[in-house]
Amino acid sequence: MHVMICGAGLIGVTTAYYLAKAGHQVTVVDRRDGPAEEASFANGGQLSPSYVDPWASPGNLKRMLGWIGRRHAPLLYRLRLDPPLWEWTVRFLANCSEKNQGANTKHMLRIAMYSLGQLQALREELGIDYGQRTAGTLHIFRSPEAFERARLQAQRVTDLGCSREPIGRDECLALEPALSHAADTLAGAFHSPFDETGNAHAFCLGLAERCVAMGVRFYFDTSISSITRREFKIVDVRTTKGPFRADAFVIALGSYSGLVAKTGNITLPVQPVKGYSVTMPIVDEGKAPIMGIIDDERNHIYSRLNGDIRVAGMAEIGGFDTWINDVRTSFICDSALDLFPGAADKSRAEYWAGLRPQTPDSVPIIGRSGLDNLYINTGHGTLGWTMACGSARLLSDLMTGHPPAIDPEGFDNRRFFGVGPGPAKKSKEPKLRRPPRFRN
Repeated sequence: MHVMICGAGLIGVTTAYYLAKAGHQVTVVDRRDGPAEEASFANGGQLSPSYVDPWASPGNLKRMLGWIGRRHAPLLYRLRLDPPLWEWTVRFLANCSEKNQGANTKHMLRIAMYSLGQLQALREELGIDYGQRTAGTLHIFRSPEAFERARLQAQRVTDLGCSREPIGRDECLALEPALSHAADTLAGAFHSPFDETGNAHAFCLGLAERCVAMGVRFYFDTSISSITRREFKIVDVRTTKGPFRADAFVIALGSYSGLVAKTGNITLPVQPVKGYSVTMPIVDEGKAPIMGIIDDERNHIYSRLNGDIRVAGMAEIGGFDTWINDVRTSFICDSALDLFPGAADKSRAEYWAGLRPQTPDSVPIIGRSGLDNLYINTGHGTLGWTMACGSARLLSDLMTGHPPAIDPEGFDNRRFFGVGPGPAKKSKEPKLRRPPRFRN
């Protein structure tokens, strides 16, 4: 079978690898000039199955309402004349219940834990070095009240098989001495030993090289304008380098997946959520963290990637804008140096912004689109690095008829609509803008 994959980010490249390994002919098309140049380029660097907290939850909804009007709010929601955003918001609010939070957590953790196992096996098999660290993560809290409120979700995750154990200040400092400067501010933490950190971009480059050696063909600098549909089958994908034909197609375009799917009259409830990261070179090894850190109060994550500290955070729902807001990136940078003073060189900081594909329930969309030969692998939100290998392996098994190792229930796009796509119709070609890379 010849499969064309739209998108060469983490999701697209891992999908290409598993399909090629299964013996299929694979073509990958991407508008950028290399693999992992968008959301996978400079993400937070954490592989965190333990941190599968759906955005849609009663507690988060209350917090989001409290962030309204705050300059450094972890989430900015820019309401605009955009019916798909309104529909997404309604679906998001419908998921903000304890029952839905529990169900969505189960789905997210199922694919996240499976993915970590797949990544570890792949790492052992291929020997790809991406600055991986397997020391786990600490989710730190400054507020005793917030720490207590988080116990329910932590216990839920632990009961499902992913340890997220509460620990006190002394245990926290023993695991991560670099937090000693903030010792007086810590109310407690959750320790997740299964979590890892690593450079997603380096991993993707290394895996893409293996794919090429396996016969996968990559076409870069090739923008996709639309998909051509005939009844319930995709005929080809239209690009700036002409049409591409294949037996089966996969949309793995991150936040842009919905724009391309729409040209085939397929609705994907995925909204782009802008996030930021700052990468600074370490100048004092003893003051830099040795494990992944999640700061609950500021909603920032910290990872040590070889000789750098990367801090990522913030979320802005407001379209496909990738402009770097200096106020927000400066806040992220200053927060890192406040938590780990003297650890990194701010004068050599590199700033980045990218779009993360978010579904209303935080669960990715993996599986058939409703058309005979079109499949979807998108909507991983902030956990694309965590879920990439598992999502790709699951989709490969579904496409090739192999019994999947995990239950695929809950990942299909039909959970939002209950039926397949409507009849084929002509739609306008989307305008896909070229986001920036690092800026310093």
